[in-house]
Amino acid sequence: MRKLCGVLMLIIAAVLLAQADIPIKVTLTMMVAGDQNMVDFFQYEIAPEFEKLYPNVKVKVVGTGPGDAGSQQIIQQLQLEKDSGKDRWAIDLVVIHEAGAIWAIERGLIRQYTDFLTARRLVTMKTAEVALGINVNGYVMPMFHSQTAIAYNPRFVKNPPKSYAELVEWVKENPKKFGYNGIKGGMSGVSFVFGWVYWKSKNPDVLMNGPFDEKYMEDWPQIYAELKEFNKYVTLTSGNAGTLDALNRGEIWMGPVWVDMFYTWIREGRMDPNIRLILPEPGMPGQPMYFAIPTKAANADYALKMIEFVSSPAVHAKYIVDRFNWYPAIGIEYVSPYLSKEVFDRLYRDIKEEDLLKFGKRMPIADYRTRMLEAYEKWVEK
Repeated sequence: MRKLCGVLMLIIAAVLLAQADIPIKVTLTMMVAGDQNMVDFFQYEIAPEFEKLYPNVKVKVVGTGPGDAGSQQIIQQLQLEKDSGKDRWAIDLVVIHEAGAIWAIERGLIRQYTDFLTARRLVTMKTAEVALGINVNGYVMPMFHSQTAIAYNPRFVKNPPKSYAELVEWVKENPKKFGYNGIKGGMSGVSFVFGWVYWKSKNPDVLMNGPFDEKYMEDWPQIYAELKEFNKYVTLTSGNAGTLDALNRGEIWMGPVWVDMFYTWIREGRMDPNIRLILPEPGMPGQPMYFAIPTKAANADYALKMIEFVSSPAVHAKYIVDRFNWYPAIGIEYVSPYLSKEVFDRLYRDIKEEDLLKFGKRMPIADYRTRMLEAYEKWVEK
């Protein structure tokens, strides 16, 4: 009996030892694209929790700003690391947009790692495999899904337009009361423009899924001419936050916003809680943010632990959904058991799951995406 107890003690000790972390001091350096809320998420919420789990780790968070420009800064820094010829890069983990992931893969700046990630099995969206029409499978893990929508003030808008077509008529009746930020200074305006092209195009599925062929762009001059005419009746805002500010002050009555920013502002008391959302027909694009690990990250093992931590259903429910109002990157069926009814109903108050499935569109594939932005600058801004 004593011998058996001794063996059991040895087994338990071995298990505990296997679970214990190696006490080597580590600084996990992250570069994060996106708005300030992305930096706040990691710096003030995730980093303290992660450092409790791994007391030998100190998380360092560096923000690079919103939109593709934020991801571009990260790519430039990784390229400098690569060009230096160093075997161990200073950046361990990056959070980037879809375009950033494609640039990084094309230049050999990030590694394949998701086969080693348990949470990868919980992802149900195709965005873990394809970004802007490019295969990214193995290189990225979605952090969350962002969706754009039209916010409106029911005090002034009793019967909001339910489609782009109805919106065109509405702005003529209410000039300068619809606002968006064009294609500069934030992605909510970009998303609105993409949605406009989807609505008007004869081939929206091709624009989202490929193949790329200029013959599918033949109707674009007319599409953008009509957008330029539409812009005569709208207010151009200074960015994602600028649209929300203008809405809250009553300067505009409608405008495209990111759903997570919208609900976060309401929660923080920065936005009139009576303002609502609608996802108009035929829909507007959303996008994921991606975790990626640089090719020669010095602390890739801890980067993997961080991704696993954030991607777990319980942490996802507490922070991704409850605290920051993002849609989950993993299946909602895994997250729901950890959500209160109040939190679930808050996020899906105006835009239901079925609305997301029906009207939540993909971003266009990379080549069309670039051409759409160039077309806007050529035919709408000038």
